[in-house]
Amino acid sequence: MEYLPHEYLGIFLFLLLALVFGLGALFIGRYFRLSRPYREKLTPYESGNEPTEAPQMRFSVKFYLIAIIFVLFDVEAIYLYPWAVTYDFLGLFALVEMLLFIFLLLVGYVYAWKKGALEWMK
Repeated sequence: MEYLPHEYLGIFLFLLLALVFGLGALFIGRYFRLSRPYREKLTPYESGNEPTEAPQMRFSVKFYLIAIIFVLFDVEAIYLYPWAVTYDFLGLFALVEMLLFIFLLLVGYVYAWKKGALEWMK
C-alpha cells in the first residue's frame, strides 16, 4: 500500500529542492558575507537625508484600507486570465459565470465607494 501516490512525488521533490535552496541561500548569506558596522552606517536616514522628525508619525487608517481594497480587487482581477485562456473550451457557461463574477466585483467597488473607503483625504 502506497501512502504517497507516485504522481505527487515530483511536486514533493520540487518543494524539497526549493526549501533546501532557500535555506541554503539564507545560510550562505548570513555566515559568509562581510559585516563591518560603524556609527555612520548604523544611523537612520530617509532617502539619503538625515531624518527631520521623530519616527512616531501616525498614518490614517484610510491609507491601509485603500491598500487592502486595491490588493483585493487586483487579486480578483487575476481570475480573469484563466477564463480568457479557456473561453473557447468552456463556452456560454463560462461567459455567464464571468459576467456574474464581474458584476459582484462591481457591486463591491460601488459599496466601497459609497462607504467612502476610496477617499484619500477628508
